[in-house]
Amino acid sequence: MLGVLVEKQHTVPDTYPLTLNALVAGCNQKTARAPVMNVTEAEILTAIDGLKSLSLVMEGSSSRVPRFEHNMGRVLGVPSQSVALLTALLLRGPQTAAELRLNAARLHAFADISSVEAFLEELAENDPPYVVRLPRAAGERESRWTHRLCGEVAQSDVRPRDADAPDEAIPPSEFEALKAEHKQLADKVARLQALVEQMAGELGIPVDKSVL
Repeated sequence: MLGVLVEKQHTVPDTYPLTLNALVAGCNQKTARAPVMNVTEAEILTAIDGLKSLSLVMEGSSSRVPRFEHNMGRVLGVPSQSVALLTALLLRGPQTAAELRLNAARLHAFADISSVEAFLEELAENDPPYVVRLPRAAGERESRWTHRLCGEVAQSDVRPRDADAPDEAIPPSEFEALKAEHKQLADKVARLQALVEQMAGELGIPVDKSVL
């Protein structure tokens, strides 16, 4: 629920702070959520009471309809970049630094993966840690990160790596990048081949195209 408040502050600022109905809808939406939830108003109100006791959520008093807003950055004492990463972890579960850069983009545009990792390391060094790096699971190329705002990490999130397991298939984003790079190289080779043929023709040198 806390993650939903941060997310909607950035994605639908005109309706923020959120009403109870909007908050329920945000918690139950089917996209950009892992896991997908189906919570009731009563459950949301219980969660609100708990977060209000920690000053993480505040209820506005200037509207006839109660509206709620987060206070994450101030209470945790972290910058907006860290709030964005924590929000992505709250909404989508454990992720790699590359996935976090992509999934937090609407909240903060990180320049590169290194900057994401720097803020994650800073969060991990807090006392107590706000995030933790998980052991690499079997077949995973990169370690995932998860938040600790709800206490200790669930054992289901920790999947020890099997050293004998085969590597995971190339992620779609990496595969597309490799395809684009391959096409660029193929285009360069084609241009070089055409240039060689042109120069050979001008010099009257026969060209065996099978070796080009």
